[in-house]
Amino acid sequence: MAAYSVCPAVSRLLFSVKYATLHSRCCAMHSKVQYSTAYNSSEKTFEKILIANRGEIACRVIKTCKKMGIQTVAVHSDIDSSALHAKMADEAVCVGPAPTNKSYLNMDAIIDAIRATGAQAVHPGYGFLSENKEFAKRLAAEGVAFIGPDTNAIHAMGDKIESKLIAKAAKVNTIPGFDGVVKTAEEAVKIAQDIGYPVMIKASAGGGGKGMRIAWNDEETREGFRFSSQEAASSFGDDRLLIEKYIDNPRHIEIQVLADKHGNALWLNERECSIQRRNQKVVEEAPSTFLDPVTRRAMGEQAVQLAKAVQYSSAGTVEFLVDSKKNFYFLEMNTRLQVEHPITECITGLDLVEQMIRVAKGYQLQHKQEDIPINGWAIESRVYAEDPYKSFGLPSIGRLSQYQEPLNLSNVRVDSGIQEGSEISIYYDPMISKLVTYGATRAEALARMEDALDNYVIRGVTHNIPLLREIITHPRFISGDISTNFLPEVYPDGFKGHQLEADKRRELLGSAAALYINAQLRLQKVLGNLRVSSTPVESSHWELCVELGDGSYTVEVTKSGNVYTVEVDGGKVKVSGQWNLASPLLPLTINGTNRILQCLSRDASGNIVLQYLGTSFKLRVLSKLAAELNSYMPEKVPEDTSSILRSPMPGTVVAVSIKHGDRVVEGQEICVIEAMKMQNSLTAAKQGKVKSVHCKPGETVGEGDLLVELE
Repeated sequence: MAAYSVCPAVSRLLFSVKYATLHSRCCAMHSKVQYSTAYNSSEKTFEKILIANRGEIACRVIKTCKKMGIQTVAVHSDIDSSALHAKMADEAVCVGPAPTNKSYLNMDAIIDAIRATGAQAVHPGYGFLSENKEFAKRLAAEGVAFIGPDTNAIHAMGDKIESKLIAKAAKVNTIPGFDGVVKTAEEAVKIAQDIGYPVMIKASAGGGGKGMRIAWNDEETREGFRFSSQEAASSFGDDRLLIEKYIDNPRHIEIQVLADKHGNALWLNERECSIQRRNQKVVEEAPSTFLDPVTRRAMGEQAVQLAKAVQYSSAGTVEFLVDSKKNFYFLEMNTRLQVEHPITECITGLDLVEQMIRVAKGYQLQHKQEDIPINGWAIESRVYAEDPYKSFGLPSIGRLSQYQEPLNLSNVRVDSGIQEGSEISIYYDPMISKLVTYGATRAEALARMEDALDNYVIRGVTHNIPLLREIITHPRFISGDISTNFLPEVYPDGFKGHQLEADKRRELLGSAAALYINAQLRLQKVLGNLRVSSTPVESSHWELCVELGDGSYTVEVTKSGNVYTVEVDGGKVKVSGQWNLASPLLPLTINGTNRILQCLSRDASGNIVLQYLGTSFKLRVLSKLAAELNSYMPEKVPEDTSSILRSPMPGTVVAVSIKHGDRVVEGQEICVIEAMKMQNSLTAAKQGKVKSVHCKPGETVGEGDLLVELE
């Protein structure tokens, strides 16, 4: 029996007040496309719904349930007992310890929670048990409604092999490939050779980019088979794989469908999801810049054909690959609410969670195909606790010491499941939130996304905002010239952050110098003569040295009123602002342009870290005298990392491929680290002999932990 606990009534009351108004929390949208259609309170659905999920999607479902007057039950693992979704719900039940197979995938514990709370229906969110037909069957046996499609549709579309055969029969365009289960690595090689390289190896029961590998030759096929089967078994409990032709340089465009139990089905337009890393989406938008009305309708009609072929009922997504000539091919159908569903809600005005609940209760759809609009443009950025400088995003863990969503801006929606003080752990997906902006045009939505990213305060964990901002401001993205290869093509040597041109470098240097002087003046005012500053603050003219990267710049600063004029690097920069050093945001006007900077840290030694144009830059501001004396200080010798291997991320050691005394060559696999259900092969940076091994399978390692030393 699962441990049952209800959070204190006062706490729940406070959270109910805080999150009751769905519109204020995540629907500051254009008046023509409200977050949801008006709810008909006379239409009775369920009295109590249990959400079998966590994080932002659990919070998202709870918000709609509150709007509909439905009581909610949250389930949580022991380490999630103080999580936002557990606080927002009317009741909360602990279903086990942190590992997902013992909590959020623990069907017995979740069924016990349903019985204990009297929930009449279950919304599975996405991931976890959302596409598990056995879970849906067990709910049916309990007389509990599953807010999703029936088990036949889940089974048919959840198995990529069967779904492809059904799609063919329904006259849906499909990708050439092997229509069967691949059992061994050598069989995979033979099939790949028959299809012709490149090929895509992917989990039959998979989704979310897990259990997928692209192979360009026999060796990569063998390696891909191994990793894909291991990831598939870990993520889905099913290691079956299929192989199909990999369409090089495609777009990933999906169609949202909505169907009821009475044979009605709609397509709710498309979502462009081509910006990906490791087959996982990073930035999505609706509609797509690429589709014309004819192609859009053809894709939508084929998506509906497929939904009707399996008697689908609920919200679902049919994913397609689209080539440069607008030929489109069925990829898979996700029989659940999609992560990126908010952008469809923005341009159609439909609350998809509400529609799912209505359908589960047996109501017919409220709309016809001609009622479905495309109003405006919406863009979603997936904000992750990840280091974007490592393979475009390796997981980061830690505590959110400071957290502030940019909800002060208009037409911004944030779907999150965390708050200040929340922990990002190794056990779950590192998503912080889904940041959504809306505009009457794409340009308007993009401008708002740029502002929202600049105003988003996240401290305590490494995050991917630098990468997100660079993507949405890149000329190729702005022009719509994108594909699933966008990131490796734009950043062939990996993401390096914003590359400063001369004028932007001057802006940054000038801002740092002005901030430094302002802080010195403030100290002088607060401490009076008790503190002797290294900078003559009583004057209105200062000579400084600002270090940025490998460069050192002589700076002259003058102050007139609230405006600092900085002469640096052959130009002048005028900087003014409110200079509230207690605020995480620094709204400055730099040479007449309004910008939002963030001062991430500063100390008495002149070290300042500024977030500027999304990227964090380390600077050091010194007085002229301090800079002269600093030249006599010894430099720290950097560590030689060629002979050691450190973990690039927190995770679990899955395999160690070498032992003490082995000889390795450059590029040889040393060990495999699993983080957030994704397996990462770590290789030797050079050839040599293994001096010592500091890890073993099953161990948990942190970022930077020493794994292997070479002689």
